[in-house]
Amino acid sequence: MAIIQHNPSELFPPYRGYVHATEIIGGARLLFISGLNGFERDGVTMPETFEAQAELIWKHIRTILASANMTIENLVSLRTYLADPKFDEPNARMRAAQLGGHRVSSTVVCCQLLEPNWKLEIEAVAAG
Repeated sequence: MAIIQHNPSELFPPYRGYVHATEIIGGARLLFISGLNGFERDGVTMPETFEAQAELIWKHIRTILASANMTIENLVSLRTYLADPKFDEPNARMRAAQLGGHRVSSTVVCCQLLEPNWKLEIEAVAAG
């Protein structure tokens, strides 16, 4: 499987560590990860802060990836929903810390989330 990143020079430069598009060539497994929130394993408890919720969501993502014999390096796309624009910078820092040098297609949307305690929700696509 080949993964090709597309950042045409006719577009603005990608910022905050993402790529404009990701192409997957060849016979690949695709893993679509539903939007994850910051619930603890009990499905009731949730950290109060943005940072704690984000760290827990990234832990959930890594757990799901591992269940499919994948890692962060298999991620090709992220969609993040923020409950408030003030979480944009902390989200960008968290994503950079979690991805390291790995780059993915990414979209961030600010909207009202289903539950008032949710600070963010992240869905992802991985290929392997």
